[in-house]
Amino acid sequence: MLAGQNYRPDDPELQAEQAATLAWLGRYNASHTLTAEARHALLAERLAHVGPGAVIRPPFHCDYGFNIRLGAGAFLNFNVVILDVVEVTIGDRAQIGPAVQIYAADHPRDAATRRAGLEFGRPVRIGADAWIGGGAILLPGVTIGEGAVVGAGSVVTRDIPAGAIVMGNPARSRSG
Repeated sequence: MLAGQNYRPDDPELQAEQAATLAWLGRYNASHTLTAEARHALLAERLAHVGPGAVIRPPFHCDYGFNIRLGAGAFLNFNVVILDVVEVTIGDRAQIGPAVQIYAADHPRDAATRRAGLEFGRPVRIGADAWIGGGAILLPGVTIGEGAVVGAGSVVTRDIPAGAIVMGNPARSRSG
């Protein structure tokens, strides 16, 4: 799974990891009244890396957690969903709006392989100082460059260069 190869999501080891993540998410999503420091410590229990000052406002949802890397000062607003079957990296000071969905999980294009129950993942990378507007969807394998802006409600289907401003479905540069 971590290498981006086909895997079976019903594998007992993966099911156990998802159960552990669900238990952790229950604790994290009930942490509204805790201090920022206590929530940061909870994030560090499950995520691969949590930089200083990184914040995720609950509720938050993910598949595993241990494939998510948050840079220093990264901010994820309410109701962010990350399907982290492979690495998802969010750079320093990146701003992620409410209800953003980040999909690293992918599925085979042919029906027979899907019917066999196989899935795979492609890493998602969000650069430092990027801003992802509320309700945006990032598809598997995309990279958002440093300082890029993705408009609210956009669907990102391909890489976005550093400093670009994109919007729409599919997300693309707009003039004026």
